[in-house]
Amino acid sequence: MILPIVAYGSPVLKKKAVDISKDYPKLEELIENMFETMYNANGVGLAAPQIGLSIRLFIVDAKPFSQDESLSADEAKELETFKRVFINPVIIEEKGVEWDFNEGCLSIPDVHEDIFRKPELTIEYLDENFQPQTETFSGLPARVVQHEYDHIEGVLFTDKISSLKKRLIKSKLANISKGKIEVGYKMKFPLAKKVR
Repeated sequence: MILPIVAYGSPVLKKKAVDISKDYPKLEELIENMFETMYNANGVGLAAPQIGLSIRLFIVDAKPFSQDESLSADEAKELETFKRVFINPVIIEEKGVEWDFNEGCLSIPDVHEDIFRKPELTIEYLDENFQPQTETFSGLPARVVQHEYDHIEGVLFTDKISSLKKRLIKSKLANISKGKIEVGYKMKFPLAKKVR
């Protein structure tokens, strides 16, 4: 089932999410719905807060990035198969010299900004079967994970841009929260006027 993605300005996007247990209601169905929602919106990641749930869960499938012609064959192959479910994740370490990459977000449509992040991270998490995992990612896989991890920490990529850039996109962000934007997927806007 395709779920509406909550838009910029929704309080759930600024809240630190909570851990879940193995008996979280209909978890398998929720994960399936999240993948369906993400694919429908042409995303590469989706965090539970983006569908209105303040829980520590996010999914990624970076396959669309594998088509980038500037990547090496090894990088493209890694992205082709980089599909994961992260439950109760904790980033253990981030290292390397920060690099910038133009990021966007399904909750903030039509806004893209260069964001600096460290190129490598090690993360502990539970997979969809609640099996503990520890993995190290670098490059684009690391970036996708960092972006989604920020969501469960109540952080948006627009929180990481300069105050000047924030001023430049202020009206755009206001329009998104009011629903004054055309998107090709279902969204829920916090300040949209109710039609009677």
